[in-house]
Amino acid sequence: MRFSKLLIPTLKEAPKDAVLPSHIYLVRGGFIYQVASGIYDFLPLGKKVLDKVRAIIKEELDNVGCQEVQLGFVTPAELWKRSGRYEKYGSELLRFEDRKGNEFVLGPTHEEMMVELAKQFINSYKQLPMNLYQINLKFRDEARPRFGLMRGREFIMKDGYSFHADREDMVREFELMEATYRKIFTRMGLDFRVVEADSGAIGGEGSKEFMVLADSGEDTIVVCEGCDYAANIEAAKRKQPTAPAEAPEADLNRFHTPDVKTIEDLAKFFYVDPYYLVKTVAKKALYDEGKSEIVLFFLRGSDELQEVKAANSVGANELADVTEEELEAAGLVPGFMGPIELIRNAGVVEGAPPFHEERAHPNLTMVFDTGLEGAKNMICGANEKDYHIVGADLGVLKELKFADLAQTQEGDVCTKCGGRLTYTKGIEVGHIFQLGTRYSEPLKAEFLDQNGKSRPFVMGTYGIGVSRLLAAVIEQHHDEKGSIWPLSVAPFEVVVVVGNVKDDAQREAGEKIYKALKEKGIDVLLDDRAERFGFKMKDFELIGFPYAVVVGKKLSDGQVELIERTSLQKEVVALDHVVGKIAEKVK
Repeated sequence: MRFSKLLIPTLKEAPKDAVLPSHIYLVRGGFIYQVASGIYDFLPLGKKVLDKVRAIIKEELDNVGCQEVQLGFVTPAELWKRSGRYEKYGSELLRFEDRKGNEFVLGPTHEEMMVELAKQFINSYKQLPMNLYQINLKFRDEARPRFGLMRGREFIMKDGYSFHADREDMVREFELMEATYRKIFTRMGLDFRVVEADSGAIGGEGSKEFMVLADSGEDTIVVCEGCDYAANIEAAKRKQPTAPAEAPEADLNRFHTPDVKTIEDLAKFFYVDPYYLVKTVAKKALYDEGKSEIVLFFLRGSDELQEVKAANSVGANELADVTEEELEAAGLVPGFMGPIELIRNAGVVEGAPPFHEERAHPNLTMVFDTGLEGAKNMICGANEKDYHIVGADLGVLKELKFADLAQTQEGDVCTKCGGRLTYTKGIEVGHIFQLGTRYSEPLKAEFLDQNGKSRPFVMGTYGIGVSRLLAAVIEQHHDEKGSIWPLSVAPFEVVVVVGNVKDDAQREAGEKIYKALKEKGIDVLLDDRAERFGFKMKDFELIGFPYAVVVGKKLSDGQVELIERTSLQKEVVALDHVVGKIAEKVK
């Protein structure tokens, strides 16, 4: 390929809305072009990288027996309604009607469509297991598309779905896909971590994310300094913290706390560590079909509520803030809410009678963090203005619902090895799920087992953000001059730069090197443009080809320069040896 014939519209200036290196260099380097908010065209260089990424994914998947299909981009809404995700997925699911009034969605993922396909053609245990995948266009109506390919509305995704006769075989395939994904991302030159994750709107029994480590990543990852434990902040677990100080001793009683509403002020007022305070967080849980309810979450004052964990604990789609007016209408006192008085009036407490028998409380949903199980000598809100309860023993409260609600913090202790947990940032490029029968049961996708009995498929699902990978690679591989593509996914492995195309000797030598490299199967670009030498070199640095062969003034001595993009170090090589040298480095 010749640079003079290729559409590579490089730019000097970055887009005004671009803040991440990947967004800046993909646009400036002529890889992508924005046509609408969160929607990009792939230009020739971008398409070449996309194809190389796709080829690696396909090769590794096919090697382990996966089969490629291609499903429709448009999905009947009825399938989403039957799976229960039509409402749950939220406003990011683009819904529309055709001219006949039939409802459809633009697929952000294709569990329903693939289950429907399996339902039609897989009917016996003898056909199992089966792993089907596609690399196809998706659409997610992001409220705030940003960061270029990192968070667009239209994107390319590899989504695979496996079908099994039992859970044991599904777990085997899940582990195989984890190993396969590791190979895929390693071949792309990425530094990544496999982390425990929340299953989100996909659902299922368990999931893992593949995170490319980068300071620009939107996801916070909890990692252990002593072992390989890693988890997304939304799913991270820890050993329960030990008491940092002696517990305050007091008999169960009300205590006047005028205008003391925050955990910080309460700790100062009583001279106690926040560990011994009960923090009450009120949220509105949102469910399908517009349903909602106020939920009270209780945890230690030294902890913070992890909202994804909290939403999962009550099966909510998401949590929203509650106004003080809504709390008061529910019989609650903002700033002084606590579990003791509420649960006493619900009649599920042993011990002394309620402090205020005349006050009636609604049947609120309440969830306690596991760190509060059996907690004694606690201080909590009395649900009365300017009053708290001291000496609270949560062990006497009966029939409470406990869940892991607290966000893991830096310095917490690892559950695997006891090491110190810390934070790092990552870009999610892959996610694998153990679905079980989450989709096969509601969609009635069944097979006949060895006894001739109908049973729902046990499933796994496995995704890779293909277009996002272009951005992730650059976030890890760039400098202040531009991109630095790893060989495996580079748009071209080497560019031959003719310093002065008007010089016959330089032009002919460049052509000779170019043809020789092509004959050896090396992906080479000839920069034969009638541009200044400095301009061509800036394009080389911006675009990020792994190697450049510069045919310039040293040609009179029978030499050319070989430049490696990673370090920009120059090596003078004899003209007759440069093709072999490049072949050695590339192959």
